[in-house]
Amino acid sequence: MSEIKNRKPIVGITQGDGNGIGYEVIIKSLADARILESFTPVLYGSSKIFGFYRKLIHNLNENMDTYVIQSAKDARPKKINIVNCLPDNIFVEPGKPTPESAKSAITALEAAVADIKGGDIDVLVTAPINKRAMVSEGFGYTGHTDYLQKEFGVEDVAMFMVSDRLKIGVVTGHIPLKNVASSLTTEAIVKKIRIMHASLKRDFGVIEPRIAVLGLNPHCGDGGLLGDEEERIILPAVKLLNDEGILAFGPYSPDGYFGAGNYEKFDATLAMYHDQGLAPFKALAFEDGVNFTAGLPIVRTSPDHGTAYEMAGRDEADPHSMMSSIYTAIDIFRKRIAFDRLEAGKMKVRD
Repeated sequence: MSEIKNRKPIVGITQGDGNGIGYEVIIKSLADARILESFTPVLYGSSKIFGFYRKLIHNLNENMDTYVIQSAKDARPKKINIVNCLPDNIFVEPGKPTPESAKSAITALEAAVADIKGGDIDVLVTAPINKRAMVSEGFGYTGHTDYLQKEFGVEDVAMFMVSDRLKIGVVTGHIPLKNVASSLTTEAIVKKIRIMHASLKRDFGVIEPRIAVLGLNPHCGDGGLLGDEEERIILPAVKLLNDEGILAFGPYSPDGYFGAGNYEKFDATLAMYHDQGLAPFKALAFEDGVNFTAGLPIVRTSPDHGTAYEMAGRDEADPHSMMSSIYTAIDIFRKRIAFDRLEAGKMKVRD
């Protein structure tokens, strides 16, 4: 990863599904030339598609300074650099998932990952994709998270939804609800909390993280009446983590936990499954929410919304989550450098 000492960070941004709102939120996020003083953007996609959506957006700065490049190595500061990694005859159909848009999303992602592996970009921000369409075109993963975990050879990662108001991780991600209970194990919970705990310290600067753990069943099982996963799986995980010195608490009943605002007392919350965590997160922090993949050796963020085909090409897309994704990625990148330098200094003192 490039050392960020005397230059601005280089932010790689993938186009996602070109028929969704990805380009619109990217363009709106980069429209103000003043933000180019903070970082150098490198967009992986197509200058042709960029130009198509740019014309559809009203009240836009006419002087957006774009620069078409073959590789991130050629990126110039104070310009919107576009790596043309798609065919010149690419066709756009706003609002409609197509095989072509899915293939293009895969190509853009693969190009960006190759560059961040090579140290040519510092962080990765991914625009929304259509998972089903990509799988149909040969993408063998259920989303960005699984793909990046495999590409970077890590045993486990955590989907970590973050905002200034709250941070929520999940034990099980993109699996059917009927499979959640059978997929929960004490070991899985412990692994996710360890990843979140390490991330809170290194990526967010929390000195002594406090993490709440939610239950699975209504009222946390009501003493076994409504399920025994709390007593059999979740509570043992909390005890194991406490023995390691990690401040984990719970399990808490989700309805009361969020309804009473108890999440404000903790640095992060672990939900048992996707919607248990993402539903309250999006209700409380949708506009500036960010999907961060904790546990990777690189920094990857994404907006907390999907392709929103119903808005595509209508100039209705709100760019705030994309903007938050970009700035969150930069903040995490800088915090990692500071944390690693501090830890290295401690090691020298010990030696």
